[in-house]
Amino acid sequence: MSRFLLTPVAVSDLREIAGFVAEDSPANAVKLLQALEDAMHILAKRPRLGHRRDDLADESLRVFVVHSIALIYRPETRPLQIVRVLHGGRDIGAIMGRVER
Repeated sequence: MSRFLLTPVAVSDLREIAGFVAEDSPANAVKLLQALEDAMHILAKRPRLGHRRDDLADESLRVFVVHSIALIYRPETRPLQIVRVLHGGRDIGAIMGRVER
């Protein structure tokens, strides 16, 4: 099984997203978490699948989207490090410390 590691803030992001979805549908929250975990395992095997987003930080990060949720990760790390888990409707550049111009 491919390995990945979530940063503490990514764990917090997941909890927040799951809690928000669970307010309307606990079953959908479970399905979403499973889909995200499945995607993280796939990314751990094939870290170049996501789109490179050098504009988000001073380092090279990649983004892979699952059901409007952006998995932001460091492709070169082993185990794969998931940096953030953010809804795509949010201002990801600002959250990551970069304001798009």
